[in-house]
Amino acid sequence: MFKQRPYSDRSQLTIFQICAIKSLYIISNYQHFMAQQITCQVESFWDAEAKVWVATSADLPGLATEADTIEALSQKLREMIPELMVLNQIISSDYVGNIEFKLTSYRQEEIKVAS
Repeated sequence: MFKQRPYSDRSQLTIFQICAIKSLYIISNYQHFMAQQITCQVESFWDAEAKVWVATSADLPGLATEADTIEALSQKLREMIPELMVLNQIISSDYVGNIEFKLTSYRQEEIKVAS
């Protein structure tokens, strides 16, 4: 007599069922990954008097820093943002995931043209 096996035996699963299970697994992992993504908007401007780039963020209380170049400013932000997020209790000290920061810079200069 033929004895039907439960679906826990993969040999009895159809291709459609296997694909559905894999899709659910992929979606679950993607949602977990997306939940771990944190974004911080940072604004910077050129302070002509001090000759430095100044950065602040409405998303992150306490963020205020400056640097001679935009590249140096970006490097400082990579170190400061995670530290400030822990201090502001946005993430825990054992957080594992990604933090994205979007740096918008503004610089205005005046060009004197002699006639």
